Amino acid sequence: MSKNKYLFPLIVMSALFFMIGFMTTMNNSMIDFLKEAFRLDALPNGKILKQLPNSFFYGIYALSIPIGFLIHRIGYKKGVLLGVGLLTAGVLMCIPLVAIGYIPFLFGVAVFAFGIVILQVVANPYVNALGSEKTAASRLTLANFLNSVATVIAPVFVSLLIISDTGAMEPTKVQKPFIVLAVIAAVILVLLFFMKLPEIEGEDKDVAMKPKKYKSSAFKYTHVWLGSLAIFFYMGVEIGIPSFFADYTKELGLNLTVVERTDWLKYYWGGLMVGRLAGIFILRKFTARQILSLCAIGGAILVGSSLVLGANASQLALVLFLGTGLFHSIMWPTIYSLALEDLGPHAKVASGVISTSVIGAAVLTPMMGAIQDNLGLVAAVSTMFVYYTYLIFFATKGSKIR
Repeated sequence: MSKNKYLFPLIVMSALFFMIGFMTTMNNSMIDFLKEAFRLDALPNGKILKQLPNSFFYGIYALSIPIGFLIHRIGYKKGVLLGVGLLTAGVLMCIPLVAIGYIPFLFGVAVFAFGIVILQVVANPYVNALGSEKTAASRLTLANFLNSVATVIAPVFVSLLIISDTGAMEPTKVQKPFIVLAVIAAVILVLLFFMKLPEIEGEDKDVAMKPKKYKSSAFKYTHVWLGSLAIFFYMGVEIGIPSFFADYTKELGLNLTVVERTDWLKYYWGGLMVGRLAGIFILRKFTARQILSLCAIGGAILVGSSLVLGANASQLALVLFLGTGLFHSIMWPTIYSLALEDLGPHAKVASGVISTSVIGAAVLTPMMGAIQDNLGLVAAVSTMFVYYTYLIFFATKGSKIR
């Protein structure tokens, strides 16, 4: 496939990255609203229960390995259609289920999450393959920039269309906005059905042109497994910040409304957007390993500084806490490109292995909620230092190909 023919599929994949970012962040941004709407604080283990949107959404990533094999069998084009189809079905299911109860609504969330996971498994290796290996991290960062644009829009969407200062916090407020999302997803599905998306065959051709020995399976590459664990811990910091932001504002003594807290999140996701835009150029001058190390150290410093300042300088502490988004911005594409490095024909299956570890958000946030219940919010947030430490290890040692 010539370089020019990569342009259209790259645009399509970038649009899907936007969709992934919007639906993912919207789900996380609704945590505070759902807590109030379903009166979760009045229930036993309420701090754990309110993190269940993360568990139902990100828990589906446990299926990433079989999804990777499925995509290997059916190809990227059918994978894209299946992903958008499930996303559409899940959003439609959420509309009646939210009136039934919290857990039924989350089952609808799990269905559209299934579609997101398929798109995630398809999109990353697809973008990775659309051009030279040397610029793979840069292409992933460009696609993730559009993902980040969506993450900035999503909290605003939630605060304006789902949460409002007027009227009671009722679960059914999500129904009308979800109807709009379902219509948009259905239109995209129809458009994709009639579009011609090429299959990526470059991996096999490259092997034929430049004979190279690969191991018999993606599972035999140590950097794939260590990269998968890096994604697991990365999800703990990326999703941990917005998931505990509402409680952190209270810890800082700031009396913000649900609308204000949700709206503030746009600055965190905005940091990711700005960082990913800058990363398009930065990754052309510095290696993925260097950037990942710097970002992990920077994120840890901001979280530590915010905790030290605390209520004594609450506004500055809040800015530092949300400022971590700038350092989290290009962790995903750098981890992903390092974990997929030099895998040749095993890239599709490896992508499934790596994507499985997005369940880190499903596992780590409820665990942090349990720590908060028993030891307090500061102890829960402090677990992120463990995650940052592992990311530094992966960048400096674990990502080396063995």
